[in-house]
Amino acid sequence: MTQVDFEHWLEMTIETVNAALDQTLSEPLPPSRLLDAARYSVLHGGKRLRPALVYAAAQWAGASTAEATPAAVSVECLHAYSLIHDDLPAMDDDVLRRGQPTTHIAFDEATAILAGDALQAVAFTVLAEHADVHTDSALAQIRYLGEAVGFDGMALGQAIDLEVTGTQVELQKLEAMHRKKTGALIIASVLMGASARTTLDQEAEQHLRRYADAVGLAFQIQDDILDWTATTAELGKHAGRDQLLEKPTFPALLGIEASRVRARALVADAKQALSLLTGDTMLLQQLADRAIERRS
Repeated sequence: MTQVDFEHWLEMTIETVNAALDQTLSEPLPPSRLLDAARYSVLHGGKRLRPALVYAAAQWAGASTAEATPAAVSVECLHAYSLIHDDLPAMDDDVLRRGQPTTHIAFDEATAILAGDALQAVAFTVLAEHADVHTDSALAQIRYLGEAVGFDGMALGQAIDLEVTGTQVELQKLEAMHRKKTGALIIASVLMGASARTTLDQEAEQHLRRYADAVGLAFQIQDDILDWTATTAELGKHAGRDQLLEKPTFPALLGIEASRVRARALVADAKQALSLLTGDTMLLQQLADRAIERRS
């Protein structure tokens, strides 16, 4: 697949998931300020990397776009929930996200919390509805997502992040934290896409987990680098925020260039994991590259 073909695929993928998200967060749900806040958080911007990983993994597994869309919607709703809560005064206390006021600023803190709660519920409801067609696959997807966001996943990573802010941490602990906070949902995205039609065998799941774990950590390293090197306009959020909050980051620990070297090594490892799979993994390979080549 050429770069032009990949960019076209990514554009179509984003259009597909955006339309599905719009439909999910509209009728028959009753109109409310709560729904307005959720739609504001989900539909106004975003890279849609996690849905793209769902669709790419589904394509590898031979599943259709329609079969993959419930999982794509689910992970993006879950991701939006995490961003709403991450920006709250009790967390990172940020006022800018995706180039616009954060949800608790645009609405209010209580509405933002409840919008995040509702989006988390929607993420699982969408998958449960998918069970009417692919019961075993949907149950596997629900398990992957639940494991990714709970006491041993994203929530734990966020808790560790709050605990270590303002302290010095070793590289091993920094990577372990981000494997939970960022990487767990990326792993879930890949596994949910790959099981959109049928459940995964153990060997394929192992290789896909290795791929997604490496991509998730590389993605986070690039995030840390961009906080140091990009502008607020490029990021859509305040540049230099990590430094201001004294958060442990890869550039602070390793320096910019060594962080880039580590990210490239992780992408190489991700591709090595894909080489152990049969089938077309080109989209997954190109998404791994995108994780560290992006500027926002």
